[in-house]
Amino acid sequence: MTKLGLPDVVRACLFDLDGVLTKTAVVHAAAWKEAFDDFLRRRDGPGFRPFDAIADYDEYVDGRPRADGVRVFLASRGIELPEGSDDDSPELDTVHGLGNRKNALLLEKIHTQGVEAYAGSVRYVEAVRASGLSTAVVSSSANAYDALASAGIEGLFDVRIDGVVAAERKLPGKPRPDTFLEAAHDLGVEPGAAAVFEDALAGMDAGRSGRFGYIVGIDRVGQAQALHQHGADIVVGDLAELLEDRT
Repeated sequence: MTKLGLPDVVRACLFDLDGVLTKTAVVHAAAWKEAFDDFLRRRDGPGFRPFDAIADYDEYVDGRPRADGVRVFLASRGIELPEGSDDDSPELDTVHGLGNRKNALLLEKIHTQGVEAYAGSVRYVEAVRASGLSTAVVSSSANAYDALASAGIEGLFDVRIDGVVAAERKLPGKPRPDTFLEAAHDLGVEPGAAAVFEDALAGMDAGRSGRFGYIVGIDRVGQAQALHQHGADIVVGDLAELLEDRT
């Protein structure tokens, strides 16, 4: 193992964004809750069952492309909406309309509250780059650049594969491995020479099915066992733990 806590074969590190690099998972969850609760309240009345910003977020939404998150969560409640189109108004009760409502709420929260990076993650990424390894951000979010820029860490990554790039290149999102594979390709490394860093179960599934060289799970919400079950080679509470006793 290297001083980074990685197998010697690893030449590139592929990082998820929300919950791994930045403290935006909670912002995403809050935006999803506001959007879903408004819809469910109008549909089911005052006795509606609210969206759980921890359990429902982790199980159905986290790590998935926005429209997939809408479909998967609503399916868990036995609800099916018309698909609509990408440019649907946030006021429309369609898959894309509800997703666009969540996105508008998210952007409002990012711009008013700002984005904070995890200090341990920044320290780790800087150590990765100082060791000569290449870096990429792999996120389902179409707002990844805004979050990176708000946190002041956009310059730490050689490649960014986010929701915008995935749409342009027609890449299916997590739990499929395609976005991670694209990042490895853009960095010029084989999957076996790349490490994946994820906090979402869908991201774990993507790393496992993509046959990457090493998969690091980051447990921010007490789901270490589930991360292991979904393919993590190691689970840490913070990326700085991988540097401990290795310098």
